[in-house]
Amino acid sequence: MDARDAELKKELNATLQARRELGEEYESALVDSFLEKVDQRIDGAVERRVRRQMAEQQMVVARGSRAPKPTDSWGERFGFGIVSLVLAIPLSAIGGGIAHLPGLLVAWAGIVGVNAFSAARVNPGLFGGRRGRKKDEDRWED
Repeated sequence: MDARDAELKKELNATLQARRELGEEYESALVDSFLEKVDQRIDGAVERRVRRQMAEQQMVVARGSRAPKPTDSWGERFGFGIVSLVLAIPLSAIGGGIAHLPGLLVAWAGIVGVNAFSAARVNPGLFGGRRGRKKDEDRWED
């Protein structure tokens, strides 16, 4: 049990004890008082969560990157690179065997294209996206 829950339970017990001592005529006021305390607790918890999420978003913006996804692990990227190199061998053989040099170039252009797309997905500013813009281009917004 959390310390805050124990404190809230103590408040409830105190409210019930006060109701027994004061009688039913004060029941409405006691319940309203207890519900106000519960409402304040909920508001405080929500406010803390919102502040924490805002701070996390500000950190992401300050770093100039997106929030990391669990699928963007180093192992997954390394595995993708290994698989693409392993598949490059038969693709090169097929392309070079059927269409010679042009087939080989097309096969490797596809391999490079798939890897470039994967790299751009993981690192959005890699190929001159937002990071490549000059500050002078945005002067009209100031």
